Amino acid sequence: MSAFFKHQLADYVEYHRDPWNCAMHVFGIIALFFAAILPLSLWPIGALGVHTTLAPIMVLPVLAYWLVLDAAIGAAILGAAVVLLSAAAFVVSHASLTVIWSVTAMLIVIGIGFQVVGHRVFEQRQPALVDNPTHLLLGPMFVMAKLFIALGFRRDLAAIIQTAPPQAQRDPSPLANKHQVEPLPRS
Repeated sequence: MSAFFKHQLADYVEYHRDPWNCAMHVFGIIALFFAAILPLSLWPIGALGVHTTLAPIMVLPVLAYWLVLDAAIGAAILGAAVVLLSAAAFVVSHASLTVIWSVTAMLIVIGIGFQVVGHRVFEQRQPALVDNPTHLLLGPMFVMAKLFIALGFRRDLAAIIQTAPPQAQRDPSPLANKHQVEPLPRS
């Protein structure tokens, strides 16, 4: 893991402490990624006997960036991207233009909605993207890092993501407060 990635991830984590916000980001990021590649899958490109669409061409630079930041997480994202690119190609080959653009618009609304609700309701803090636009590219890395940690891999990432500095320790989300249980009185 590069020092740059470690620093960027630590900064990104400051905006994503609430578990409900993190869950909202999983769905929101996937929806937004799919919304981005779906219309790009409409434009075929052929060169030197290779036939593809604009989607994988446009995704390659960001995949390369993720691989450079962290090879293991980048490779996992590459695998997820292949699945999503294949799903987009399937949808494009079986749906009308109206359906494709309607699904794209719906996914954008859903993806942004998940992000806004996660930050406004649960995190009660503006998105990291507002303060640092490069964080737009860190969302998928963060989600995959959380998955690696949940599966018991990458203790180096767990040390960054699960350590809350003093300024990050705030009141839990309203949902967490709502479900707190009072201890039973002693008799």
